[in-house]
Amino acid sequence: MAQQKSGEPRTLRTSVKGPLMFSAFWAVLAFVATLIFASGGSAKTPRFDLAFTAAGIAFIVILVVLAMLSMGHKPNADYLGKGSGVNLSSSKSGHGGQPEQPRPEAGAPGDDVR
Repeated sequence: MAQQKSGEPRTLRTSVKGPLMFSAFWAVLAFVATLIFASGGSAKTPRFDLAFTAAGIAFIVILVVLAMLSMGHKPNADYLGKGSGVNLSSSKSGHGGQPEQPRPEAGAPGDDVR
């Protein structure tokens, strides 16, 4: 459950205003696009029935997707933010964390270069 005290403003994560406004924006965009493109030209009457249907579908689908994304959010554990990083001294080792092997010099015994 969310840790919220009464009287305090909600954080962006627990607020419902952001997802509602985002869904409303895409619903209006779907309404306008459907109203323009579904009529088939300016000489014909606009199709408000299709425009309202598209706006409703866009609003509901985007709101459900945002709700699923917010429910699936899980913050990282505190210990993951501490430390000095991963493989900071990779220049001291070879590729893949293996110690670097000395390379044979040209003209060394057993080195057949033809």
